[in-house]
Amino acid sequence: MAVLVIADHNNETLSDATGKTVSAAQKIGGDVDILVAGAGCRSVAEAAAKISGVRKVLLVEAPHYEHRLAEPFAALIVSLADGYDALLKTATTTGKNVMPRVAALLDVMQISEIIDVVSPDTFVRPIYAGNAIETVQSSDKKKVITVRATAFKAAGEDGAAPIEEAPAASDPGLSSFVKEELTKSERPELTAAKIVISGGRALGSYENFEKYIFPVADKLGAAVGASRAAVDAGYVPNDYQVGQTGKVVAPELYIAVGISGAIQHLAGMKDSKVIVAINKDEEAPIFQIADYGLVGDLFKIMPELEAAL
Repeated sequence: MAVLVIADHNNETLSDATGKTVSAAQKIGGDVDILVAGAGCRSVAEAAAKISGVRKVLLVEAPHYEHRLAEPFAALIVSLADGYDALLKTATTTGKNVMPRVAALLDVMQISEIIDVVSPDTFVRPIYAGNAIETVQSSDKKKVITVRATAFKAAGEDGAAPIEEAPAASDPGLSSFVKEELTKSERPELTAAKIVISGGRALGSYENFEKYIFPVADKLGAAVGASRAAVDAGYVPNDYQVGQTGKVVAPELYIAVGISGAIQHLAGMKDSKVIVAINKDEEAPIFQIADYGLVGDLFKIMPELEAAL
């Protein structure tokens, strides 16, 4: 049995999520290979080769893989699929964009956002915003899987796998890269941060995020998140959103400030190791899953917290 893990990277650095997806692949069993596709990304392949338990790293470099557009990227994965029993990618934006196309081209079902592996054909995944856990058994000869990386520990980094260059697949020519606008921040990336502090609609404005949330985040070295209500109200950009329709995080410490705890938000952060909730409503659902809860006015509490830190 052989499993192919499609690496997450930006052509310069390998995402930590790749090591976690490799852990999921190793639970399936058999030989595990990693595909690194991009442009000028040999350094990424070298980093992937250090992940423990990897048989080899396939490096594919071509201009049409630089931005990992869904159509050419899916075509490449399908061209390599014959040698593998399972194809895995982290359930990131790219994974959710590419892997359904791969499944359709291979005419198999996709198994989405697994959180555990029972056997090579049986997997565990959350449904209904995480309120139910489903065990899925697939009879497809080839498994196409996305992995919720927060559910797995990263594999070690003491490997020395060989790097093999593989040919690029032809570009279907169905899409082209126009531009991207990236949010630049000195804070950690939200899904990789060990500490996350999120604000809700109770903050009332971006200025209040700046005044009450950002200073505490900077002292803690934390990433800043937000509830969907805060994002929809225009207080902060969309890439701050934590939840079912935003980013799924599982940091060591999650601080929810002025967030009531709607089911969609809980789905994105309830796997955090320690959850702290600050809310003036003692009946807020967030307190049901919080390890520590503080009932009070965030506009008084947050300056006191910053001063204490």
